[in-house]
Amino acid sequence: MTKNLHIAVLMGGWSAEREVSLMSGGGVADALESLGHRVTRIDLDRDVAAKLAEAKPDVVFNALHGTPGEDGSVQGMLDLMGIRYTHSGMVTSVIAIDKQLTKQALVPHGIPMPGGRMVSREELYRQDPLPRPYVLKPVNEGSSVGVAIVTAESNVGNPIHPDARGPWQEFEELLAEPFIRGRELTTAVLGDQALGVTELKPKSGFYDYESKYTDGLTEHVFPAKIPDDVAEACKRIALDAHRLLGCKGASRADFRWDDTQGVDGLFLLEVNTQPGMTPLSLVPEQARHLGIDYASLVQRIVEEAL
Repeated sequence: MTKNLHIAVLMGGWSAEREVSLMSGGGVADALESLGHRVTRIDLDRDVAAKLAEAKPDVVFNALHGTPGEDGSVQGMLDLMGIRYTHSGMVTSVIAIDKQLTKQALVPHGIPMPGGRMVSREELYRQDPLPRPYVLKPVNEGSSVGVAIVTAESNVGNPIHPDARGPWQEFEELLAEPFIRGRELTTAVLGDQALGVTELKPKSGFYDYESKYTDGLTEHVFPAKIPDDVAEACKRIALDAHRLLGCKGASRADFRWDDTQGVDGLFLLEVNTQPGMTPLSLVPEQARHLGIDYASLVQRIVEEAL
């Protein structure tokens, strides 16, 4: 195990996921210090390059979520500065943050993902892009930010009314996908190993931002109580996607599974290249069930960056 490194932990930033990033970064920094490393905590702002140049870390632990820490921007800056960093590189980050680019990269290799298309808000106000129920989501946000499920019973009008509350009020374009009935599953990948499958059971509604990061709103079942062939398919698809996209460190693959269709009902929704490291986050939880404590998980991610 590499010891006595100087590690800068990048956290915070200005995305919708700032608070999650601060929680992740704080936990990571504490774990690294417990392992004997020297840690510099850096809250992402416009002076981040100057702060990094002054700190001169051996490696950066990227604990950012959303833009610009997850979309390739920070990765490109660190590449230019010649600083090693955790998790995926610039090109992988650019592709994986964009759900349409991810489909273009993975579907030709046999990865099952939902269909759908991009739609402008003006088109939404004229007619539904898909038969209801369907899902609308920003193409490049994480943590289920801005996701809406439009059903026949939705109180948004038909077609959607401009004054109805929803992501169409915040984003010029949205990705429309068929709604897949069934269950939420997720698989973490660490290095070159798929850790397992967790089923996520929100107490109400769907697995949105609030359900993800509010204690008690979602039940995590690990290992998921699903057929062995579905569990194996989740792990295989997650690992294949991790490799095809060129992910490094840890990633997390999120699935929707129609349990009336067996393996054929399993669809990958997205690959998260900067999975959360909070107390409620899924990668640390799966690792812990496999005997990898939080500090060891953080150390393994750093080791791969080196």
